[in-house]
Amino acid sequence: MHRQQDIDYRRVARGIDYIAAHFRDGPELADIAAAAHLSPFHFQRLFTAWAAVSPKSFTRYLGLAHARTALRHGRSSLLEASLECGLSGPGRLHDMFVGIEGMTPGEYARGGAGLTIRYGFTDSLFGRLLIASTDRGICHMAFTTDEAAMDEAAMNEVGRERLRRAFPGATCRPADDDAMALHAAAQAALAGDWSGPDAIRLHLRGTRFQMKVWEALLRIPHGALASYGDVATAIGVPRASRAVASAVAANPVAVLIPCHRVIRQSGHFGGYAWGEGRKRALIGREAAAGARDEAMT
Repeated sequence: MHRQQDIDYRRVARGIDYIAAHFRDGPELADIAAAAHLSPFHFQRLFTAWAAVSPKSFTRYLGLAHARTALRHGRSSLLEASLECGLSGPGRLHDMFVGIEGMTPGEYARGGAGLTIRYGFTDSLFGRLLIASTDRGICHMAFTTDEAAMDEAAMNEVGRERLRRAFPGATCRPADDDAMALHAAAQAALAGDWSGPDAIRLHLRGTRFQMKVWEALLRIPHGALASYGDVATAIGVPRASRAVASAVAANPVAVLIPCHRVIRQSGHFGGYAWGEGRKRALIGREAAAGARDEAMT
């Protein structure tokens, strides 16, 4: 049986999908709520609790005008970061809340052989997650399938199989207490709570080029967006947009490495490894939070 937070996200996601599909028509609350299979009253209450803004207010964050403004912010921030510290230095990653360590060449080549990976499942504001870590940090964070017909056990098995494919040489076991504490900090950060005493450590399997791209993604501010070309320029290879797109798609840590903040130069959101609807939800909620914080200052 799906847990309540996952059920709530699915309802919100259906509403966001309806808003995106009928954006130009100015969708009415009753129609959005019907798409989520709720009454207007209950959907308004659920959505506002999730996004901290009404569905009507949320609509503006899915438009091209907002995306293009957010792109300009992300582009300038990436340029400042690359000029100030270079992408080979430590930089300011999520305001120093996230630190990346790459796996050794041997660990990379052998598919994680010699590593013990601890994993667990949790619910989040954006759906059910599999979080996995080595003793050096989180190595994998992925949303499980969105097939509503699948029960929780089947969804979990899909997640475990994805983890085994990512690290075919590693030993994968359920999380122990130390891993669960790290996973809880990552889950809190995904919801916007960075109050933990330590930086969240990531231990990633990737090429040197992928690592540079993922570090660049960490420098896109909350609420801002960047294009693939912006990221390519920031890491010093302005003509490598396609290679950057491939590295973005290979991101092994959902949300904490914010590949959802990379969109097309046109302002269209484009694809996402964990579903275009979830990408809209992530971008919209971050934009709404940024606008709310700005209004309070």
